[in-house]
Amino acid sequence: MAGLDWLHLHDLRHAFATFLLDQGEELWTVMELLGHSTIRMTADTYGHVLPAQARQAAPAIDRLLGEEGTA
Repeated sequence: MAGLDWLHLHDLRHAFATFLLDQGEELWTVMELLGHSTIRMTADTYGHVLPAQARQAAPAIDRLLGEEGTA
């Protein structure tokens, strides 16, 4: 199988969901595309924070707390 014997269909499904969320797609959209019956199932399985999202969130927290530019 093209040297990808280690790759399973679930791996592709997980990558699909992760990539969509990383690109800013809404959790509800990913839920629908995966065919999940509840948003909780999607969030619990694919709702992890990716490094790029964490980096984007840090300045937002700083702005919220008034920390930007006070260093």
